[in-house]
Amino acid sequence: MAFDLSETLVVGISATALFDLTEADKVFREKFASDKETAVSEYRAYMLAHEDEPLCDGTGMPLVKALLQLNKYKKEGDKPLVEVVVMSRNSPETGIRVFNNIRAQSLPISRHAFTGGESVVRYLDAFDVDLFLTTNINDAQRVIDDGNCATAIVKAPPSDLASIPEGQVRIAFDGDAVLFDDSSELVYKAEGLQGFHANEDAKQDVPMPNGPYAVFLEKLSRLQKRLPFGVEFSPVHMAIVTARNAPAEMRVIKTLRHWGVYVNEIFFLGGVEKAKVLKAFRPHIFFDDQDLHLDAAAKHVPAGKVPYKSNSPLNVKE
Repeated sequence: MAFDLSETLVVGISATALFDLTEADKVFREKFASDKETAVSEYRAYMLAHEDEPLCDGTGMPLVKALLQLNKYKKEGDKPLVEVVVMSRNSPETGIRVFNNIRAQSLPISRHAFTGGESVVRYLDAFDVDLFLTTNINDAQRVIDDGNCATAIVKAPPSDLASIPEGQVRIAFDGDAVLFDDSSELVYKAEGLQGFHANEDAKQDVPMPNGPYAVFLEKLSRLQKRLPFGVEFSPVHMAIVTARNAPAEMRVIKTLRHWGVYVNEIFFLGGVEKAKVLKAFRPHIFFDDQDLHLDAAAKHVPAGKVPYKSNSPLNVKE
């Protein structure tokens, strides 16, 4: 009988986003450009020789651990609140080091897809993935273009990780081109700040179209409702951290109301540095579309870049 995951939040994560495999990846990439066969052979030898050694946590590990802890609130007979699937281009043999480290940390992860060099993207739908975290730019781009699910290219693990509150899942999102589509951002690019403010104020009662993370936000909202808490006291704690400010703020709040989604905190920054606010908020991960904000934030909090669609005008380099 098929396992119904329609009400379960499913996170697919690459092995390189779950664990820090930088050293192993370097062994592969140093040879790959000149000799692919040798690169694969040396990588395999490296992984087999080190398969019993521990790995440091990757950027996605804090989020994965926090999400999996929510299953303690699952009612008897119900489906899990959260499932995590490790998805890797490793072969099953070279993946033993990953399996060993999952067991060493007692992570309750039972589903895996190890594809022996092939892209994992084609399997996202098969595993009902709602969010895919990866370090592979090409894979993330395919996901965003196809609209399979939310996806992000994770930055390197924070060098100065802020202490994250225990017992919560804290997720921060940018607004435009992440939760909402890129139409308002395009107005800003074309007409400047004054034109953007005028447009958003005039359309404050018109809900913004869905962006690449809208469905994921809605799934998080449904997860909140499965927990034995009111949304105000839920351990799933969500924030929007946006460069918008008045008079462009009302459209954001009214769009969320239209979606039926409760967000705990919103920060309309109007030029204040996002990194400082995020360091204070202390999320398990922050999603944004611009490296300008992500690179500074990623020093203190786990962060992931949301790519634009290949055909988006925002992809044009200024």
